[in-house]
This record gives sequence, structure tokens and C-alpha cells, in this order.
Amino acid sequence: MLKPFSNKVAGLAPSAIREILKFTADPEVISFAAGNPAPEAFPVETIRRLSDEIFAAEPINALQYSVTEGYAPLRAWLENDLRYKGMFADNDMVIVTAGAQQAIETTAKILCNEGDVIFCEDPSFIGSLNAFRSYGVRLVGLPTDKDGILTDKFEEALTAEPTAKFLYTIPNFQNPTGNTTTLARRQEILKLAEKYGVYILEDNPYGDLRFAGEPVASYKSLDTKGVVLYAGTFSKTLAPGLRVGYLCGEKEFVGKAVVGLQTSTVHTNIWAQMLTYKFVTTVDFKEHLKRLQEIYRGKYTRMANALKANMPDCITYSEPQGGLFIWATIPDEYDMNAFCTEAVHRKVALVPGNAFLSDENAVSHSFRMNFSTPTDEQIDKGVEILGAFAREFFK
Repeated sequence: MLKPFSNKVAGLAPSAIREILKFTADPEVISFAAGNPAPEAFPVETIRRLSDEIFAAEPINALQYSVTEGYAPLRAWLENDLRYKGMFADNDMVIVTAGAQQAIETTAKILCNEGDVIFCEDPSFIGSLNAFRSYGVRLVGLPTDKDGILTDKFEEALTAEPTAKFLYTIPNFQNPTGNTTTLARRQEILKLAEKYGVYILEDNPYGDLRFAGEPVASYKSLDTKGVVLYAGTFSKTLAPGLRVGYLCGEKEFVGKAVVGLQTSTVHTNIWAQMLTYKFVTTVDFKEHLKRLQEIYRGKYTRMANALKANMPDCITYSEPQGGLFIWATIPDEYDMNAFCTEAVHRKVALVPGNAFLSDENAVSHSFRMNFSTPTDEQIDKGVEILGAFAREFFK
């Protein structure tokens, strides 16, 4: 008889998003379920040119083993960029990771024992939740509203779980809700983390994709006690296939993260790191980001207008100022999972909200819609189909 799976993975289920994406193999299905950047946002020709330059000048360096900490020029650029933004202290260190996902998973790896508590927003990014679950931790979800985590509930949780290790949060254009934590909430949450001695893991994959409103100071820039760990990525600003992200925090913590990475990936793809460095230093990166912001502003506006024109009034929506997602909520008396299931049968794929909850058995009345991946024509057609079906469903 084959040996059973380890406790770390025995309870893990396939990502609900990945399962739903199987339906999108049908070319007739219009997917609002993905979380991918817009295809037109990829700087394909620039990446091709820069890659050719790398292999012409430094082919062996691009193909050889490298150091775990990351490509030194890219790390130096990241440190300078973070310092300019007020997010890099004298005792800080940066390492390059295989996307922010690896920075997140590694944080749990080096901080948590089985049974330890991690606080997270409820709802939150399913990829991170599953990474945490793989270490046998207990996830404690914190209620949120459009302004972020409810601070009174956070303090109640801190009191109830005094040995909790860290709070995981996506403060900018949160996945899945699209909401942004206000400055006042960030300040209160940071004070509570300092008071009770827990880290904050700030995950900021969407921060550069702001297309409305004013930027809000990061937790990392507000931190004076060394309690904030910052996970960044180039997945949404260059290309997710590069798998280039980074982790910033106090040297003692990040140094331990280096050891943690050495047991898994040895180092992040060095060619991708060299390419990323050439891009941010030889291309006008600010202008590149402006172009992305214009793309996402247009796609969000198109979907928001289509929803307003086609959907019944009983559904409410978040109003993100950036990022990739809209969070829709249906009346409590209806079955959200039944709605999403029937929607995909009508050839429109959505992600049910319970996929993003810390308690996988909890009930949700919301679903996530992605506006970055579909074309303009798919947005128009998909929302029209969804609206006609919704008017039947919510009679």
C-alpha cells in the first residue's frame, strides 16, 4: 500500500480559481475569473530586444548558477527605489524571490510552526491562504469593510490569539475585493501590531496600477519599529511569467529567508532578474506604468459601465481605484454558488467568494470579477449575457 500524504498537504484542495479556469478551455466561455494582467500590457518587443542584448553581452551570466539573495544590480536598484519611497531603513535588506508568492510562502516557512496563527483579511488572496495552510497554521480571518480591516475586530483577535505570528494584508486594490485600506486604518493597524508584537506582511502586487484617487502611504513607510515585511513583484508591471518578486524587511529576518530559499529554489531565475534590471534602468519605467494605468482605467470603466447598464439593482459592487478586480455582492436570500455555477453554464466564468475565505466552509454572498484579462468585446458581451441571466435568477 502506498504511503499516505504528509499532514502539510493532505488537507489541501485544488484552487477554486484553477478549477473554474478549466471551463475557460471552452472557447465560447468568457472568463471574468482569471487574475492575469491584460495581454496588451506586456512590453513584448522591449523584452525581446533586452533579452537579445543580455545574451549578446553576458550569455554565461544569464545561464549560470547565481546567488540566492538575487542579482546584485537589481537588488541595489530595489533598495534605492524603496529608500526613495521612504520604505527602506538602515537595518533593512532586500532579496529577490520567484514572484511575491514565494516571498509570502517563505515568510510562513520561517515564522510558523504547525498550529500557529496567521491573521488575514476576510476575504483574501487564495494563493496566499493555501500557502499558509500548507504549513499547518490556523488562519484567523478579520472582517473588513471598504476601508480595510475593522480595527476593533483586529484587537479582539490579537487579545484572543496572543501568540499569533503575523498579519497578512493586501492594502492596495485588494484581491479579491478591489478595496484600498485608508491611511487612518493603516495607522491604527500598525499601532496594534506594535503593541501586541506581531509582524505585518504587506503584499503590494497592484500598487503601481492606480488609475484613480491619490496614493496612500504604505505600511512599510509608516513603520518605525521594524514590524513590517514588504512583498513586491514585477508580475503585474512587466510580466508574471518572469517570476521576479522581492521581500524587504529587517536584515535578521530577511537573512533567515535567504536560508529558507536555499532549500527550495537555490535562486530566482537569473536571466529574468537581469532582464528586469535592464528594463527598469534603460526604459522609462514611469511612462511604462502610466501606459498600464491607462489600460486598466479603460477596462475598469468599460466593465463598470456595462454592469450599470445590464445588471439588476439588487447586486452591489466595489469601486476600485486600481488593480484588476471588482467584488460583487448579491442579496443574502440567494445562493451565490448556484449563481456562479449557472453563470458558467451560460458561458460566463466568475469566482465564488467563499474561495477567498479563511474558513473554507463559510458562506459567501459575493463573487469576484476580473476586468483586466477579457477583451473589450468580451467585457461587453459577457456582462450582457450575465445581466440577462441575473434578471431571471433574481426575479
